[in-house]
Amino acid sequence: MKLTVLGCYAATPRTFTNPTSQILEIKNHLFLIDCGEGTQVQLRKYKVKFSRINHIFISHLHGDHFFGLPGLISTFRLLGRDKELHIYGPKGIKEAITLFLKLGDSWTNYPLIFHELKSKESELVFEDEKVTVRTVPLIHRVYTNGYLFKEKKAPRTLDITAARKYGVDKSQFNNIKKGVDGVDTSGKTIPNKKLTIDPPEPKSYAFCSDTVYNEAVLPTIKDVTVLYHESTFLDSEEHLCEKTKHSTSKQAAQIAKKANASLLILGHYSTRYKSIELFKKEAEQVFPVVELADDGKVFDFGS
Repeated sequence: MKLTVLGCYAATPRTFTNPTSQILEIKNHLFLIDCGEGTQVQLRKYKVKFSRINHIFISHLHGDHFFGLPGLISTFRLLGRDKELHIYGPKGIKEAITLFLKLGDSWTNYPLIFHELKSKESELVFEDEKVTVRTVPLIHRVYTNGYLFKEKKAPRTLDITAARKYGVDKSQFNNIKKGVDGVDTSGKTIPNKKLTIDPPEPKSYAFCSDTVYNEAVLPTIKDVTVLYHESTFLDSEEHLCEKTKHSTSKQAAQIAKKANASLLILGHYSTRYKSIELFKKEAEQVFPVVELADDGKVFDFGS
């Protein structure tokens, strides 16, 4: 599981910072999360293969989270894309994107499939044999969802050394991989657990931006491996949170602590601050394992 931060600053793009967009690589998928202005330039800058992006998850319809989407969709067309592109986002996203395409007479030559969301409860929006994606309902000035990406538990793997030790013939190996017990040369049953190796613990990644402090997310993201939580403000501007429906770094840390997350990544910083280091310092007063997102930063969480 690997995260590439393409942009992680609030509101307007600047020459040296970009609005929200991320690439999550998980179980051979390359998921694009939010698509602020300039996303496709960042994709090129950090050498992300456009052809591997088949699913795009948009949190909400504020410009700093989706204004890069019409351009990216058009670029896919110019590059000759022919495979499906799935877009998940709030109801209204289809109307917004198709209006761009209609007015520019630039319809895609590939299937563009919208999955419009309106539920205020967490729901499963994507699933295959290795990964699930659920919404994480957030509280912002418009309808907003975060997303929880979660690996499925892998099957146990055959321990050939153990099989030989217990005298289990290789003709049984395929069945043992499927969970069947083995039998040694004397006819004694060897439990499957003695002949196989535990798979790695499934990893998970929760993206929570934009939102005011909201403990309602906790049941959905409980025990998450990595939590990305917006931290627009420092503690000194907490009084702005209710009006703008954003969070402070300390509030993000409180959510991480209560969710029993293994790691907290902060982002969506207000550009009023000269340095982002204070966000980490304030969050660490509440939760010990904190990283700062920054444009171009890559987090590798292992295979």
